[in-house]
Amino acid sequence: MTTDISSAKLSSEKLSSAKLKEMDRATLLHPFTNYQQYAKTGGRVVTRAEHIYVTDSDNKQLLDGMSGLWCCSLGYSQPTINKAIQEQLERLPYYNSFFNCSNDAAINMSNALVEIMPDHLNHIFFTNSGSEANDTNIRLVHRYFDALGKPGKKNIIGRHNGYHGSTIAAASLGGMGYMHEQFVGLTYTHHVQQPYWYEECHDMDAEAFGLVAANALAAKIDELGADTVAAFIAEPIQGAGGVIVPPASYWPAVEKICRERDVLIISDEVICGFGRTGQWFGCQTYGFTPDLLTFAKGVTNGYQPLGGVAVSDKIVAVLQSQSVEFSHGFTYSGHPVACAAGLATLEIYKQTDIVGTLSKDLALYFNERWRQLGDHPIVGEARTQGMLGALELVRDKSSRERLAPDSAASGFCRDRAIDHGLMVRAVKDTMISAPPYVCSKAEIDLLIDRLAKALDETARHYGINEA
Repeated sequence: MTTDISSAKLSSEKLSSAKLKEMDRATLLHPFTNYQQYAKTGGRVVTRAEHIYVTDSDNKQLLDGMSGLWCCSLGYSQPTINKAIQEQLERLPYYNSFFNCSNDAAINMSNALVEIMPDHLNHIFFTNSGSEANDTNIRLVHRYFDALGKPGKKNIIGRHNGYHGSTIAAASLGGMGYMHEQFVGLTYTHHVQQPYWYEECHDMDAEAFGLVAANALAAKIDELGADTVAAFIAEPIQGAGGVIVPPASYWPAVEKICRERDVLIISDEVICGFGRTGQWFGCQTYGFTPDLLTFAKGVTNGYQPLGGVAVSDKIVAVLQSQSVEFSHGFTYSGHPVACAAGLATLEIYKQTDIVGTLSKDLALYFNERWRQLGDHPIVGEARTQGMLGALELVRDKSSRERLAPDSAASGFCRDRAIDHGLMVRAVKDTMISAPPYVCSKAEIDLLIDRLAKALDETARHYGINEA
């Protein structure tokens, strides 16, 4: 049943917080939400944002320690992106990329992306999201091997606890078990061990474990038969899985395994791309060469939906070798307004050299302050890379016993952080953060101090001595 609100009054500035929350519960279905619970309790309605802070309908301000949903890396106050969107709307608000047509914004954006991509990735296929981009990867990979006369290479391997989106295809590539329970996935997707040293290995050093995790991929390819396996897809760092930073030994071994078996590598950089790991892309941070690279989120600073795939010269050469249509695309592929937002975003990155300066200054400071939280009695591990951080919550550091069953402690800690004016995320028994690149060091201190208060309250709640 919808609320009786006339269209003339549908303005967050005119409606009370209570009315907004009532309308929210009545009409809006949220992603990844327990609908029964939400119908009873509702949630937070964000109405304004500035710099790195969001403000809700109750006028509570939060330091956004998650950059929106990993995407507003430059924060919420970028007038040049706003201006680019407005100007594009006035000049060309839409045109499609079908029927041998293009638009200048999409052309300029694809060229700007190629300039910052690894040297061998010189072609861009635009989508609206990372999910659609990973769907596109499946189509590209299958078409590539068909064109090579290897139609049997259809299997694609991902990782347990990996995240590649929410469409049927993208969620099949991902390894989130709780998602798989609610749909029937693609039969040609498979999953192998993640390089999650802290959770999965108590009796081996991290670098040795990295090789074990990589060899799990080799075993799966050999089990399926290399002549049936098309690609391996993985995030350089697993974001939604809990900021799983792989051991240094992992990616070099994975690349060697894939090259020896003629298996393509898809680097899902939806979270890791555009400076998040300390370089333009996570594959550069870890020194491997992907055949396809998935991007989204930070490409427009979250101001417009835009995703896509950067495709290697090797793959494109094969696709161009045959006079066959690639029967795939979207109404909004290369949307001019989204591409205008992307161009403005990339221009800020380049003009400020923010990626280069992050790794020399702010990311180092964030890493130092974040790792200090590892001394807290309920933190078993504090890990970071670039502008990503994770804290493992435990009752006992030596045994790694978790603080509470069913990951209840992380949810409690997240809620206490919000009480103190900080938005962070809880993933299983892990607290994670991905702050905007435009934070000052004083704001990094504020983030750490507010999270420390939440940790203190969580420790007291579960009877752990803070001394």
